Amino acid sequence: MDFKGFDHPGRPAAGGTRSVKVMIAGGFGTGKTTMVRSVSDIKPLTTEETLTQASADVDHLIGVTDKTQTTVSLDFGKISLNESLMLYLFGTPGQERFWFLWNGLFKGALGAIVLVDTRRLASSFRAIEEMERLDVPFVIALNVFPDSTNHPIDEIRDALDLSPHTPIVACDARDRASSRDVLVALIHHLKERSDVALETR
Repeated sequence: MDFKGFDHPGRPAAGGTRSVKVMIAGGFGTGKTTMVRSVSDIKPLTTEETLTQASADVDHLIGVTDKTQTTVSLDFGKISLNESLMLYLFGTPGQERFWFLWNGLFKGALGAIVLVDTRRLASSFRAIEEMERLDVPFVIALNVFPDSTNHPIDEIRDALDLSPHTPIVACDARDRASSRDVLVALIHHLKERSDVALETR
């Protein structure tokens, strides 16, 4: 894969590699930490804490009752897509009580992946709204859980009220290759947006 023609504003790193900040966002329990862990070239930094009974009502465990830990600040990892492009990955906390952190986390981000659990579409509504509010380009990644129903893409797009230009891809956040494919889809999306912007100048 060759992204050398991708005109991105990332910072130069050692050996001529460009570094780009990418956010992994989504609702509570959609697989953000799992994706960062599966795809990172380094041992990721995570800020997970054990869920307690006291937080059950606050964190709305409907559909994720087997979840035992939760991110309270951020997850961090990095991956080299090739010799010229390094992605720094920042996973956001999904619970509403930690959303106040999002503004700071998104500063300098080139784009984002919004993970969606099709069993609980409403859990990712706020993440999508934040992408639009912060004007951060994003792709939707449908994290396929074992008991997920296979919905047509058009139905998902309508249910999430997405622009026709927002890419939707299916993935398994536990799988490195699948998660990497989502990152590649995001980079292609950013390149297409950049090309269109140049054409309209």
